[in-house]
Amino acid sequence: MGQIDYIKEIAKYGLENDQKNLMDSLQKIISYYKDSKRINMAMQLQSLVKHAKRESGQLTRVGTNHYFNQQTQREIDELVIDKLRSEYRLKDLVIDEDIKRELSHFIRENSSVDFLQQFNLTISNKLLLHGPSGCGKTLASYVIAGELNKPMYIINLGAIVSSKLGETSKNLMKIFRKATQESCIIFIDEFDSIGKVRDYNQDHGEMKRVVNTILQLFDYLPPTSVIIAATNQQKMIDEALVRRFDLNLRFELPDTLKIGELINLTLKNGQFRLPKDVDLSNIIEMCSGLSYYSIQKTLINAIKRTLFNQIDNKNIAKVVNTNIWLDLIQQEKRTLQKS
Repeated sequence: MGQIDYIKEIAKYGLENDQKNLMDSLQKIISYYKDSKRINMAMQLQSLVKHAKRESGQLTRVGTNHYFNQQTQREIDELVIDKLRSEYRLKDLVIDEDIKRELSHFIRENSSVDFLQQFNLTISNKLLLHGPSGCGKTLASYVIAGELNKPMYIINLGAIVSSKLGETSKNLMKIFRKATQESCIIFIDEFDSIGKVRDYNQDHGEMKRVVNTILQLFDYLPPTSVIIAATNQQKMIDEALVRRFDLNLRFELPDTLKIGELINLTLKNGQFRLPKDVDLSNIIEMCSGLSYYSIQKTLINAIKRTLFNQIDNKNIAKVVNTNIWLDLIQQEKRTLQKS
């Protein structure tokens, strides 16, 4: 479905006052915007939906179970950036083959919980992803969520970490409690930020309490839920925490083979193409040293600018202007060197 189809659905269900289908259609268009990389629009709509849900709730008697459940949900909402369902699959991930193989085993294991429990085997459901920015850690978490068909909570670590004594541990407990109540994936990006508790004017005991809290919570994580933590700086994480992850994967910058695979995937497997006389090996060499994200970003922008240059043409050629792309690659490298 296209954007206009989703808008028609929203208008139809809104006029019919069909709240259930209206919310379903809104979630569909939010997912559509996310898939189309229009993240700002998706986040604005997500915020409106959340606000509407809070405002439209009926009055609840103070002290009832429903009241306390609502209070708990509000507290968790403040700690969550987004809850989503992913349609990404392993085929959408260009990554080192060894890493992809380990992810495939992890997914298979977490898809076979009932089978493994017949033999009293524990489930490896705590995953640490680390390595340079833009090398696929976040996308890998989306792939796991998509393959396992589980909802994923993206945690706002900035809201979890607090300067108030004991507050960080309490916030972590709220998140893990959610994982015990619902079969889901908890994704914590910038996991090394927990180490920043040391920056506050507190004694070393506060950091120790946070680490101990996470270690204890790991023990109570149900086998049907998954914790994925990602970081660019593994060395900042307490060693005791690192050891407690069932699987620890390091993501690296792409080599020439993976750059070629990424280019093909980004070109939509033939929907767009490079000029026949282009020296692809030269472009791959130019991309060397850039992350997966930077390479894909420059190519997508080159595709868009190539199309805009033909916007008044009757017949649009879907051949990427490589001069534009090479300029964008050089620009990206200069930007990264300055940062």
